[in-house]
Amino acid sequence: MSSGQEPVFSEYETDTSQTSKLLRKFKETPFVPIGMAGFAVVVGYGLYKLKHRGDMKMSLHLIHMRVAAQGFVVGAITCGVLYSMFREYVVKPKE
Repeated sequence: MSSGQEPVFSEYETDTSQTSKLLRKFKETPFVPIGMAGFAVVVGYGLYKLKHRGDMKMSLHLIHMRVAAQGFVVGAITCGVLYSMFREYVVKPKE
């Protein structure tokens, strides 16, 4: 390997801060952190309601919380895909 070659990932090597990489990723795909936050909220709510579930079996409660969390994440991913398609095909000027 010759020493005169430019690195393949030069833009990643210039951004050494983890926060700057994270912020750049959030700008590129804004619905991923929304999905993660929604997942955390659903799980937190499920843990809170765990005490007050009444006669509901534990397994049924956990299944409901899993479905709710997965539904939120899948919805956020779907919105992200639609948003990126909108950005690429509608907003982007035709060349």
